[in-house]
Amino acid sequence: MKDAPPLPGFSEAPQSFPATGARPDQVNHRARLRARFMAGGADALPDYELLELVLFRAIPRRDVKPLAKALMARFGDFNAVISAPTARLTEVQGVGDAVVQELKIVEAAAHRLARAEVMGREVISSWDALVRYCRIVLSHAPTERFRILFLDRRNILIADEVQQSGTVDHVPVYPREVARRALELGASALILVHNHPSGDPTPSQADVDMTRTIEAALRPLDIVLHDHIVVGKGHEVSLRAGGYL
Repeated sequence: MKDAPPLPGFSEAPQSFPATGARPDQVNHRARLRARFMAGGADALPDYELLELVLFRAIPRRDVKPLAKALMARFGDFNAVISAPTARLTEVQGVGDAVVQELKIVEAAAHRLARAEVMGREVISSWDALVRYCRIVLSHAPTERFRILFLDRRNILIADEVQQSGTVDHVPVYPREVARRALELGASALILVHNHPSGDPTPSQADVDMTRTIEAALRPLDIVLHDHIVVGKGHEVSLRAGGYL
């Protein structure tokens, strides 16, 4: 079987560029793209061009448009690209350590910004920001992850922790550990959050049963379980709003 031809701009043979940098046409393209971004922000660029801006830092002397489009074709959109696991990213021809590092820096920055909108704030009045944060950190996770949001008596978010990570369709949760950690942090209320990598956030019977078990474990400790949010791709389900609690 013959090897697939390399992507344009990513041949295995080394390319020759002037010592001062990229070719003039590439320099002009990068300058135009940066100018459009500064003038109109992210909304002025399609996802693949925003991805090009990120790739410029990792690959300073090559045309990165073919790689940006290859990543988009593999993962679907900008968010899915930066959230993709390193092992899957490196399956794409042209992705090396420098590219992975830049993508993961952007992902970490997005998580940090979203977290700053909710940490230390009263969650009921910031509910939309809280759901947006959960979506950002979980909607593209390749395996199930179970997070706990710990609140004080004023419903101020005081901690956000990953309790467990699991497989593509299961994550083990231990009610005793949830209760123990809540007591350690002095939390008065909790919000549970986990994702469904399948994309469908419909709670399973196991999700409902586990939530009710945790609620029962917290009740004697005078700790309130406000909600359990299941994150899918594109939307979320609240077990409280859905009548499961």
